[in-house]
Amino acid sequence: MNPRLAAARALKAVLAGKASLASSLPSQLERVEPRDKGLVQELAFGAARWQPRLSALALALLSKPFRKADQDVEALLLIGLYQLLYTRIPAHAAIAETVGCATALKKPWAKGLLNAVLRRAQREAETLLPALEKDPVVLTAHPRWLQKSLKAFWPDDWLAICAANNSHPPLTLRVNQQQFSREAYLAQLSECGFEAQATVFSKDGITLAAPCDVTTLPGFSAGAVSVQDEAAQLAAELLMLEPEQRVLDACCAPGGKTCHILESQAQLREVVAIDLEPARLERVKANLARLKLNATVIAGDARATDQWWDGETFQRILLDAPCSATGVIRRHPDIKLTRQADDIIALAQLQGELLDALWATLAENGILLYATCSTLPTENTEVIAAFLQRTSDAKELPFNAAFGKQQPHGQQLLAQIDGHDGFYYARLIKQAPAQRT
Repeated sequence: MNPRLAAARALKAVLAGKASLASSLPSQLERVEPRDKGLVQELAFGAARWQPRLSALALALLSKPFRKADQDVEALLLIGLYQLLYTRIPAHAAIAETVGCATALKKPWAKGLLNAVLRRAQREAETLLPALEKDPVVLTAHPRWLQKSLKAFWPDDWLAICAANNSHPPLTLRVNQQQFSREAYLAQLSECGFEAQATVFSKDGITLAAPCDVTTLPGFSAGAVSVQDEAAQLAAELLMLEPEQRVLDACCAPGGKTCHILESQAQLREVVAIDLEPARLERVKANLARLKLNATVIAGDARATDQWWDGETFQRILLDAPCSATGVIRRHPDIKLTRQADDIIALAQLQGELLDALWATLAENGILLYATCSTLPTENTEVIAAFLQRTSDAKELPFNAAFGKQQPHGQQLLAQIDGHDGFYYARLIKQAPAQRT
């Protein structure tokens, strides 16, 4: 299959609201030549990343918007525009190959339309875009609801956040301290020709100067390192783990934090890892196996404690709550298409329900670390404020963080170009009756 057609089909499913790229892309990748897989991913992710901008340009060049029945042609046009504006693919090749895909759609009329619009874009985009960029949606390539939310919540930072969201994320590793010190592994990387540097905030993190096939990294198959963003690596340290503790990792998939917890404190009594989706737990089990670590893995709804909890309390809980993922848009740019403003209130409700349910499983003087990969306070400090208001034995346990921005409750990290993702943490302690005020 033509890689442009494969990318367009994956993108069309996202435009139609039927899938994310994570679910629509794999089946398309199976249908192209191995040499074309990278191009398919680049085109699909790139068109999703810049969709608000590309769609605005397309509307300026079209005589009328596409019908819903022609979202496949719309997706193909976005793929073509992305090539013209954001890749080094020669314009004649980008246009010819994209137009040729219309035959496979069984819409021969689309050939003329695609050819005309793409050729106009080649000639006129440089003139049209400055006028279109007066709209902040086009300027930032973020949907209006998200652009307005970021501007309202982060008036001094919103443009930088959008720029980071539109950038390509770095490849960051977590060194397995059970096997190597970070300094020793950096030396190994250097010997093998990999340029890398230590992360600023995570004591276990290393960022590579350039992406690579991680299986080529020294000791990867033996568990020397794992791929994990620096912001996500902070969870294990913030949990203040001690020997013989029982730890719960709620909403654990894909298991990066589960494994880091076990690497950070080898003398834990037990780690229980629960996630709602059984299919996602396969990734957790694979990560545990590669790192030769053991955890009790459970498929279930963390809120339904009567269905999975054995009644023995946990000294530590990590609640990596389901969220809008607005802090990791650069890794999942289709979030711009799949998330809507109404989702945020529903997610905040779910986050509160998870806190309420899991609090009962926490031991006295135990610590719950609340985390999201969201940059929206509605899911973060506001959720914690409401929980503290209704929970008499909960108290915030502050941390003097060198990272992020202090919030009324917790600490917010904003995505950084060439740095960490957007993330939020708040740490709560369960007070014994005599400690309550």
